[in-house]
Amino acid sequence: MQLFPRSLLWRTFVIIAVLLIVSVLAWVQLFRFYEREPRAQQVSQQIIAILNLTRAALVSSRPEARINLMREISATERIEIYPSEPGEKLEAGPVRPFADLVESLVRAKAGAQTRFAFRRNGEEGLWVSFRIDEDEYWVRMRRERLEAPPPWDWIGWGALAMLLALLGAYWLVRRVTQPLRGLAAAARAVGRGEAVPLLPVEGARELAEVAQAFNQMTQDLKSQETNRALVLAGISHDLRTPLARLRLGVEMSSDATFRDGMVADIEQMDEVIGQFLEFARAGRDESRPGEAVDLTALARELAAHYTTLGHDVTSEAETRIQAIARPAALKRAVMNLVDNALRYAGGSDNPQITIVVAHNPVQALIEVRDRGPGIPTDQVERLKQPFTRLDEARGSNDGQVDSTQGGSGLGLAIVDRIMRQCEGSFDLLPRDGGGLVARLTLPRYRD
Repeated sequence: MQLFPRSLLWRTFVIIAVLLIVSVLAWVQLFRFYEREPRAQQVSQQIIAILNLTRAALVSSRPEARINLMREISATERIEIYPSEPGEKLEAGPVRPFADLVESLVRAKAGAQTRFAFRRNGEEGLWVSFRIDEDEYWVRMRRERLEAPPPWDWIGWGALAMLLALLGAYWLVRRVTQPLRGLAAAARAVGRGEAVPLLPVEGARELAEVAQAFNQMTQDLKSQETNRALVLAGISHDLRTPLARLRLGVEMSSDATFRDGMVADIEQMDEVIGQFLEFARAGRDESRPGEAVDLTALARELAAHYTTLGHDVTSEAETRIQAIARPAALKRAVMNLVDNALRYAGGSDNPQITIVVAHNPVQALIEVRDRGPGIPTDQVERLKQPFTRLDEARGSNDGQVDSTQGGSGLGLAIVDRIMRQCEGSFDLLPRDGGGLVARLTLPRYRD
């Protein structure tokens, strides 16, 4: 479990919030430290004034009238005065810097014999002693004199200032991270081969420079992609025209063996050119949003199509399963996988190819399963790259490469590009009992 947030927004906000809170707490401690001595001076002067006034009142009265005077002072001034008694039980208060400072200041003015207690004979209060000749008396005051009331006003204003500071920090950090989120989303879209609108060049200078550089990069990539497509289209046009003339001349040949071999070679060259064009077009429909695609209907349609062509291709699907994808591009990807299975597994003892549709709570799966030689697991990722082949693993049963099975090495690369555009994934997995499972994983669509 990770306690610290991963996003830049919340990480920065948490750091700023912690710094603000620590700063406020530090200022509060400084304020309390420097406020302690002036307040102690004020409290000690009040206690000394009460002691002096009480002593003066008792000294000026007759000894036999002091009891009545103490009662009168207690009733009128709310200052309780008690004579000291032998065996009285005194309890000191907790050790606190402020109380210790007040006691030292009072003793410095009233005399070192002045005693303090927070409980006398079980009665709480601030008890301070004074002497008149040989007699000792206790003055009982409220303990609140040594305990400052909670500064609710200061706490309220401080909390408001803290809240405003945190809101300002959140707004500031969000202003910085929001363009970065847009940049990350645009970068992912470019990685999938999608066309993205230009990012707004605004905000802080550094962010504006990043947005401007990203816009320039996307324009350069788009220009390169357009030039590449034009080059491939031009090459295919220039090659197919002489191929058509060559095929026409070959078919007029009287040698049937020569004619059939040359026609097969020409058809293979035409197929390679078609794959070049298909790879170039794989990223051209990126502006079209994904929509609900019925995978079950797609699997049945393709199985029926290949069956009419004389291939043993079946479909398996328990229920109607829908995924979010681009219909034409997804159909092209599945057909590439079936063609790949027919090319490399068609000559096996069990040439049957199955298109399976399945699902889990959040994803939809469409698999093309065959019983061919399969692909080594350490070569899977390499085969997803353009112009790569593994005829040794997916070739004929005797390990020799059949010239009729040659391809351009673009079929799996086209599938991989289409799946990245559809925000899905493409995996090549070994099949139980031998063979290959080509799995397409897509976001599941729910009505």
